Amino acid sequence: MTLTLFTAPKPFTDPHIATIQRNAIRNWLRLEGVDVLLVGDEPGLAETAAEFGVAHLRDVERNEWGTPLIPSIFALAREHSDAPILAYVNADMLFLPDFVEAAQQVATQAERFLMVGQRWDLDVTAELDFASGWAARLRERVAREGLLHPPAGSDYFIFPRDAFTEMPAFAIGRAGWDNWMIYRARALGWPVVDGTPSILAIHQNHDYSHLPGGRPHYDLEESHRNTALAGGERHMYTLFECSHVLREGRLRPAPLTLPRLLRRLELWLLPPTGKARGLRRFLLRRVRRTRRRLTA
Repeated sequence: MTLTLFTAPKPFTDPHIATIQRNAIRNWLRLEGVDVLLVGDEPGLAETAAEFGVAHLRDVERNEWGTPLIPSIFALAREHSDAPILAYVNADMLFLPDFVEAAQQVATQAERFLMVGQRWDLDVTAELDFASGWAARLRERVAREGLLHPPAGSDYFIFPRDAFTEMPAFAIGRAGWDNWMIYRARALGWPVVDGTPSILAIHQNHDYSHLPGGRPHYDLEESHRNTALAGGERHMYTLFECSHVLREGRLRPAPLTLPRLLRRLELWLLPPTGKARGLRRFLLRRVRRTRRRLTA
């Protein structure tokens, strides 16, 4: 196998979540050179793994809220894979063959790296057809109906198998840990590659009813803990902090755009500890609002 794709799905109890996660698994199994691992013991996961003949790794460590922990998920994937490249992806994501191709292209140009990228949001409410010609049909549908998500969150992480062997005890599905991945790779001097021009990553839209209280994960105590474990807001790196971009099969330095400059100013304005106050807070809000307007 060229690449091991692993994920920690949500419970399959909600019909819509079950549908989009099943779509994702069926999609991944159509990618050549890819091995799939499902991590966790959420309701319905064992049955789904058995149905699709996919490896199921149950024994994941959890925090006091019962949420699987990132270091355990990554360690299980590494232990059960021989592939030179690993990719953690969210369980609602769809990919085309360009996902594997891009991973191989970066791996030939960098020994250590992290590749992330923007996603295209798509409303999906039914099972998708992955019969012959599926990739072209899906690409056409995204062109008609998809919306490019702002460069904030990350939904896939491609990296060599010997990278990220030590990680804080982040909770999966909560804010902060994905930002730390980018920060950590940059701190170690690895190329952090924006794969957006080369990878059509498709997110199947859903609500937050699967989370405690139905609230977005940014409002949860586990997200606040993740941020603290990451080292605070200054380590909440985004796609703006990518050092390189993959375009036409080649790694190129990321262009210095106005949004990227504003993001640098935003990080500089963040206080080392605590919350911004006074003039710093005023400037930070103005810079952040301007950057978001430019990238909306």
